[in-house]
Amino acid sequence: MASTSAAGPSSSAPVAHNAPLPPPSSSAARSARIATHSHIKGLGLTPEGFATADAAGFIGQTNAREACGVVVDLIKSRKFSGRALLLVGAPGTGKTALALAISQELGSKVPFCPMVGSEVYSTEVKKTEVLAEAFRRAIGLRIKETKEVYEGEVTELTPAEAENPLSGYGKTVSHVIVGLKTVKGTKQLRLDPSIYEAILKEKIVVGDVIYIEANTGAVKRVGRSDAYASAYDLESETYVPLPKGDVHKRKELVQDVTLGDLDAANARPQGGQDIMSVMGSLVKSGRTEVTDKLRREVNKVVKGYVDQGVAEVVPGVVFIDEVHMLDIECFTYLNALLESPMAPTVIFATNRGNSLVRGTQDIVAPHGVPIDLLDRCLIVKTETHTRDQIAKVLQLRANVEGLKLGPGVLEKLSAEGERSSLRYALQLLTPGSILATLGGRTQIEEEDVAEMSELFLDAKTSAGLIGETGGYDADKMI
Repeated sequence: MASTSAAGPSSSAPVAHNAPLPPPSSSAARSARIATHSHIKGLGLTPEGFATADAAGFIGQTNAREACGVVVDLIKSRKFSGRALLLVGAPGTGKTALALAISQELGSKVPFCPMVGSEVYSTEVKKTEVLAEAFRRAIGLRIKETKEVYEGEVTELTPAEAENPLSGYGKTVSHVIVGLKTVKGTKQLRLDPSIYEAILKEKIVVGDVIYIEANTGAVKRVGRSDAYASAYDLESETYVPLPKGDVHKRKELVQDVTLGDLDAANARPQGGQDIMSVMGSLVKSGRTEVTDKLRREVNKVVKGYVDQGVAEVVPGVVFIDEVHMLDIECFTYLNALLESPMAPTVIFATNRGNSLVRGTQDIVAPHGVPIDLLDRCLIVKTETHTRDQIAKVLQLRANVEGLKLGPGVLEKLSAEGERSSLRYALQLLTPGSILATLGGRTQIEEEDVAEMSELFLDAKTSAGLIGETGGYDADKMI
């Protein structure tokens, strides 16, 4: 860090030439995409382990949620090592939601590494290497150390520009003024432009609580100040209280990394700063295979940290959806990974029945998974949703997305979901709101649902229109 002394506002114009300015405080709230499972907050279980009818964003799936609750207790008591959980059921019955809920129950700091079975088929790295990377990314390392930091809520973020010394044209950021506030007082810092780049990278704006390491200049966003919290905020934002004490202090910091991060950092070659090294790094492939030797070295260092009491290993969750897409080589390797002393919790999901195991010509197994791996799994089945449950899910998603449903719309959409699928009914919500807006209405009406039925086909209807030749039958489409 070039300078961390207090300084008054700079007289130069507070405009950055070579970097974007931070958003104004009036638009400091982050706009986030509302994800498919953003309403899932946990399994929705009572302290006794019984599933509440509609809780934590879950509708139905009582037996499956209670079974997953038992698995969560096994994981927390460190009695689930060497085994896996297999979620089976029809498409759209909540298998992915259950996996996310398990990770929520384990805590926000527990690594959660989702992937799809087909991701292993890469032209850059081996299939087994992709699985090994996923397992390593799901094993966290919580490191505790005391550092000298500047901590507080950001009250000012003003980059100052100066003439570019390397060119006669344009200007560059000479320093940045950062104001930090705690319960005890405020402090204004004049910081190096490299720290401003780190602030931009972290997407820090006024109202965020941050800390800056005095020795290294590393910037960390802790969360949004709870003074900005709103009862109607649907974003997955972390709100934190205003820090106590002075802005400049010594603080015990807890940093969370994964073994995958350590592997990648040590595997990446450190090239020179000349033009050939820079160009070489640009054209080089983004994926680098990590050798077993390097992983053993990383494990040795991590063990040393754990023995010294400086770090703690936090086993996370690997979620492999569409596990039937893996082949026999991957399944064999998974057996070995599950027996590793530092294996994370593994959750599989599939919607297949008896299927041919990929990579073989004559091995048919339940769910497309070899019997020897199935023996290691606790299997949980998800049930199809009833019409009432589909209606509740639709209403919940409409509330999350801020959509209004007119009279009779929920009944029509739930009937459509029961006839086709819950996913299809959910997909109609946003197009319905667009049609309503185009029609000058503030809520989705029955006529919008009828128009969507003319515009779009669900999977069952589309399949029914396919003729004997394999193409669409023109007679059926009339």
